[in-house]
Amino acid sequence: MKKNVVIDKDMKEKWPSVRVGCLQYKVRVQKKNEAMWSYLKKEIYKKAKDAIFDYGMNEIPNIKEARAAYKAFGKDPSRYRVSSEALIRRIGQGKGLYEVNTVVDTNNLISIEFGFSVGSYDTACIEDDITFRIGRAGETYKGIGKEEIKIDALPVIADKNGPIGSSTSDSERAMITENTTEVLTLIYSFSDNKDLERALETGKKYIQKYTGAAEIQNWIAE
Repeated sequence: MKKNVVIDKDMKEKWPSVRVGCLQYKVRVQKKNEAMWSYLKKEIYKKAKDAIFDYGMNEIPNIKEARAAYKAFGKDPSRYRVSSEALIRRIGQGKGLYEVNTVVDTNNLISIEFGFSVGSYDTACIEDDITFRIGRAGETYKGIGKEEIKIDALPVIADKNGPIGSSTSDSERAMITENTTEVLTLIYSFSDNKDLERALETGKKYIQKYTGAAEIQNWIAE
């Protein structure tokens, strides 16, 4: 069943251009796709380094707007970085990326190419109605490979059982594993441009090519 993703009114008031690109699909998660990693290292790493050189880290398109949105929500974007910025910083520092699985790795490919934070979630672990909102005072969750993360004032997705993830770092609750059979991938945009449409279209192609996904549905929540 297709998930219902909505954007909270308060978030819209603080940052009117916020939108979320959504991709929901069936998949058999694999450990690694060699072709994806070859493409990422040969083509996308170079694009990321060129973007840092051309713009400076904080001015890269779609990262710049995300940083401004974080400030509007009350979060310091230099301390709590949008995940796309964190990934591109790693590439700029020559650290490379962690290999996780075909879905998460493709998720990161989309994020680096377009500058948007991208999160992928196991649909079996989340409810059908999901809200993108600003984290509330005192809210925390166990991050993937991390301790408790304070998510107050961060952009977070949540269902009736509480927060699931954010555009900075996701929780363990709906993380993608090799047992996952259906995925909801969300592209978080704080930009007033058409890059989200391009990211959604290209992301769909990457997901088909590198994860073997089937029955892909895609739409934009605004």
